[in-house]
Amino acid sequence: MYSFMGGGLFCAGVGNILLIVSTATDYWMQYRHSNNFMHQGLWRYCTPGKCFTHTDSIAYWDATRAFMILSLLACFFGIIIGIMAFIHYSTFDRFDKTFAAGTLFFISCFFVFLAMAVYTGVTMNYYGKRYGSWRFSWSYIIGWVAVVLTFFSGIFYMCAYRMHECPRNPAPH
Repeated sequence: MYSFMGGGLFCAGVGNILLIVSTATDYWMQYRHSNNFMHQGLWRYCTPGKCFTHTDSIAYWDATRAFMILSLLACFFGIIIGIMAFIHYSTFDRFDKTFAAGTLFFISCFFVFLAMAVYTGVTMNYYGKRYGSWRFSWSYIIGWVAVVLTFFSGIFYMCAYRMHECPRNPAPH
């Protein structure tokens, strides 16, 4: 049980760090405009030597930002509850902290998946039809890695919950 919880905490910790980096950095997409390489993230776009804040409220950026932030929060609270379950912290004994942490990790996975799906769909539809020289970049890629890590965090914690709820029956003597 503890090995599953440890694996879940490891995946969630790395996943949460990747969620923070992906959300905060400006390399979701790179493209060429007027013979200059430019890049953009969820909050800013950058030309050679200077970055500018996105001033337009574009629905897909807003949705992607919101889902990424919700995913960060769910993963963070899942880690806190997962640590409490791991060290047998006794407050809130009425609910199973292992199950709660696993559920929060799955919610985090769902939110980051929605964020990535929205961004991917709109970007492919808009840029794919209008520009030939663009590509997704490393901030975007680590967002997808965070999807996988938060999913496995949920799996590990649900396995630990299952082992805790259904201990093996000892063989009769």
